[in-house]
Amino acid sequence: MNFIAHIRESDKTIQTVEEHLLAAKELAETYGDKLGVKHLTGLAGMLHDLGKYSKEFREYILQAVNNPEAPPKRGSVDHSTAGGKLLYELFHKKITSRYKGIVAEVVGNAILSHHSYLLDFLNPELESNYLSRVRDKDLKNFEITKRIFFEKVMSEEYFHDYVDRAASELETFLARESSENNEKQLMFLTKFVFSSLIDADRTNTRLFEENKTGEEAVDHEELVSAYYEKIINKINSFKNHPNADHPINILRSEMSDQCDEFAKKPSGIYTLSIPTGGGKTLASLRYALKHAKLFNKKRIFYVVPYTTIIEQNAEEVRNILKDDGNILEHHSNVIGDENDNDEMQDGVMSVQQKLKLAKDNWDSPIIFTTMVQFLNVFYAKGSRNIRRLHNLAESVIIFDEVQKVPISCVSLFNQALNFLKTYGQSSIVLCTATQPALDFVENKLEINPDAEIIGNLDQVIEAFKRVEIIDMATNQTFNNEKLADFIEDKIEDVQSILVILNTKTVVKNLYNLLKERNFNVPVYHLSTSMCAAHRNNILNEIRQHLLTKNKIICISTQLIEAGVDVSFECVIRSLAGLDSIAQAAGRCNRHGEKDIQNVYVIDHEEENLKYLKEIKGGKQISKRILVDIKQDASSHGGHILSKQAMERYFKEFYTKFSSDLNYFIPGLNKTMTELLAAKKSKNGFYCAYKARNDEVPPLFIANSYKTAAENFHVIEDLTTSVIVPYEDGKEIITKLNSDGSIDDLTRLLRKAQQYTINLFKYELDQLSKNDGLVSYLDGKIFALKEGAYDNEFGLNLDNDSQFTLSIY
Repeated sequence: MNFIAHIRESDKTIQTVEEHLLAAKELAETYGDKLGVKHLTGLAGMLHDLGKYSKEFREYILQAVNNPEAPPKRGSVDHSTAGGKLLYELFHKKITSRYKGIVAEVVGNAILSHHSYLLDFLNPELESNYLSRVRDKDLKNFEITKRIFFEKVMSEEYFHDYVDRAASELETFLARESSENNEKQLMFLTKFVFSSLIDADRTNTRLFEENKTGEEAVDHEELVSAYYEKIINKINSFKNHPNADHPINILRSEMSDQCDEFAKKPSGIYTLSIPTGGGKTLASLRYALKHAKLFNKKRIFYVVPYTTIIEQNAEEVRNILKDDGNILEHHSNVIGDENDNDEMQDGVMSVQQKLKLAKDNWDSPIIFTTMVQFLNVFYAKGSRNIRRLHNLAESVIIFDEVQKVPISCVSLFNQALNFLKTYGQSSIVLCTATQPALDFVENKLEINPDAEIIGNLDQVIEAFKRVEIIDMATNQTFNNEKLADFIEDKIEDVQSILVILNTKTVVKNLYNLLKERNFNVPVYHLSTSMCAAHRNNILNEIRQHLLTKNKIICISTQLIEAGVDVSFECVIRSLAGLDSIAQAAGRCNRHGEKDIQNVYVIDHEEENLKYLKEIKGGKQISKRILVDIKQDASSHGGHILSKQAMERYFKEFYTKFSSDLNYFIPGLNKTMTELLAAKKSKNGFYCAYKARNDEVPPLFIANSYKTAAENFHVIEDLTTSVIVPYEDGKEIITKLNSDGSIDDLTRLLRKAQQYTINLFKYELDQLSKNDGLVSYLDGKIFALKEGAYDNEFGLNLDNDSQFTLSIY
C-alpha cells in the first residue's frame, strides 16, 4: 500500500510519505550544515510527517480530495505527534544519554509544532504541553506506524546511528559556552531546527505542487564577485566627478576604502559610525560584498528601522548592481499566520495552503527588511516568521540606524546577534552616526575589540559638521500657533523648512493650520498613515522642489529622520532623544551645499506623550544635557551631538529603562528573557512546579517558548497589515480574487508590500463599523475600500474620502 503525503492539485499525482520525508530530510540537512547540526535538522525533516504512515490519514486525505464539498471534520487525524513520540519513547522515557534525551526534546518540539508554533516545555499552569503530546497522548496503531517507517525510510539500526550523530552535534554545540548558558543555547538551537524544518517541509511541498525537481541554483561566489566589480566601477567613476577634490568627497572616499580594508578581518560584530551624509549605504555595501567574497557568505541583509527607507536604500543598491531579480524588499507580512494551526489541511491544496507555501523565506542574495521583521523572526508567533531564521546564518547583516532598537527588545536583540555571530558565522555591522551603548546593558552585545571600522572618528565628525543646533527648548515652549508664526517668519529667509514633531495628531493639526494661513508656499505632510508607494511619491515631489530651489515646507513625524535622503535649509525638531535630534540634523544642509545652517530644537506643549514613554524619557535626558551645555559650554564635549554627549545620553537612557530592557510581560510578571532562557533555578514556573509537586518535572528543558511568543510584539500594540487602493494597490486588490498559482501569489504579495499600512485594532474596528474594510482569501488578507484612503492623509477611518491632493 502507498501511504500519501500530498496530492497535487493540477493532476492528482501522489507524493508518497517516504518521498516527502527523505526530500525534507535532505533539504533540512543542508540548512543545518551552516551550524554544524545537519543530523539534528535532518532528524526533524525525516520524522515530521511520520504520522502519515497510517490508514486513517490515507483515508482522510483521499476523502478530502474526492469530496471537497464535504471534507473530513477538523481534528480527525493527528499526524504531527508521532515523530516526537518516537524520539521520546526511544531516547527519553528511559534515559540512556543526557544528550539523546535533549535531542528528543529539541527535535521533538519542532516536529510536534510544525503546523503551528513551538510548544511550552512548562506553561503558566505548570503543565507541559510537550509531555502531554509525547507521553500522555495515545496514538492508534503507533507500533505499525513505526514498523512501516523503519521499512520504508530508514532501517532501525541506521536510525540509531543517525541519532548518535545528532547527539554528538548537540554535545559539540553546547560545549562552545559555559553550562550557565545552556538554556539560552538550547532555545536558539530549537528555533533554528524548527526554522530548518518549516522551510524544508514547505519548500519540498511547493516544488511537488509546482511539479519541479528543485530550485534554480544561484552561484553565490560568481554573483558576489560580479557585484563587487560593479561597486568598484561605481566608486572609480566618482573620481571623474567635478567635485571629486572637495574635502568632504575625499573624506567619503577614504572611509569607503577603510570599509574595503576592514572586510579582510574575520566575521564579528563591528560598528560603522560614518556621520550623516558620509556615504554610509555605499561604504557598508562595499564592506559586505568584499567580506562575502572573502569568507563565502551566502546573503547580505540590510535591516532598517522603518519601511520608509527600504525603498530608497534598495533603489540605491539596485542602481549600482543592476540586478532586480536578486534583491528582495521585505516590508511587512501581508498575511497574518499567528493563530494558524493548519494540520487538518495538510496534504490537500487550499487557499490557506497556497498562502503558506508562497515563497517567503529570505533566500534572495540581497534582502532589505525592517527591525520589526528581524525581531519577529526570532521571537514572534507563527511559522511564517521563524521559517526565515536559518537563512540569517552565514550572512553579512548591516543594521542601519541601529539606535532605533525598541527599548523593550534590547536584550533580545543582543542575544540574537550574539547567537548569529557565535554559531551562525555571520558578520554584523552596526551602522549609525549615533552608536547606542549596547555593550553597557546587562545582556551585553558581544562587540569585537577595536570594533569601529572608521579611524580618527572625532576628526571625521568635526569635518562633517554642517549645522548648528539652536536650543529653543530649555527656556520656552511652543504650541502650533506660535510654531506657525515662527515658520512663517523663517520662510522669508530660507528656501526650505522641515518640521519634525513627535505625534501624528500634532503634525496633522499644524499642516491644516499652515494651509489655512495660505502664505503661497507649498506645504507637504508625511506620516505612517500613508503606504510606502504614496510616501515615495510625495518624497519625490519634495526632492524636485528642493532641486529646483522652490520654497517648500514639509511637516512630518519622525519617519523622515532615519536614512531618508533629503536636504533642507532649515530644520525644526520637537525635543526628543539625542539620537533623534542628530538624525533630524542629518536632513539639514545634508551635502554641505551651504555654510553652517540652523537646526532649531523646540519643546512642543501640545504633544501628548502619555503612551510614548521612550520619547518622553529621551526628551527629559536630552533636556538635561542641553541645560548642562547652556550652563557650561565645555560640558559633554562642548556640543549636543558630540561622541561624549551621545555616550552619556544612551547610558542614562538604558539606566532609566533598565527594568524594561528584558521585555517585561505585566500579565505574567515575568520577562521574555526568563521565559525563553532562564536557568531552572531562576525559572519561576519550574520552581513553582517543584514546590507544588514536591518533585522536579521530568524534563531537560523547562522554558516556555509558546507563551513568550504569544506575548511578544515589537510594537506594543499589535498591528495588522492592510492593502490600500492607492495606484497599483487597486489592481493588486482586484487580482486577490483570481485563482493564480503559488508563484503568481508570491509575486503579488511581494508587490503588495509597497501598498500596505499597519493598523491598530481600534482602527480596524472603526473601519469595519464604517464599512471601509474588505477581506480576501478566506479572511487572511485585508484591504481598504476606496473611501477609506485619500491622497492627502492616507488612511481615512470615516471611509468618506474623495481622494484629494496631498499638497497645498
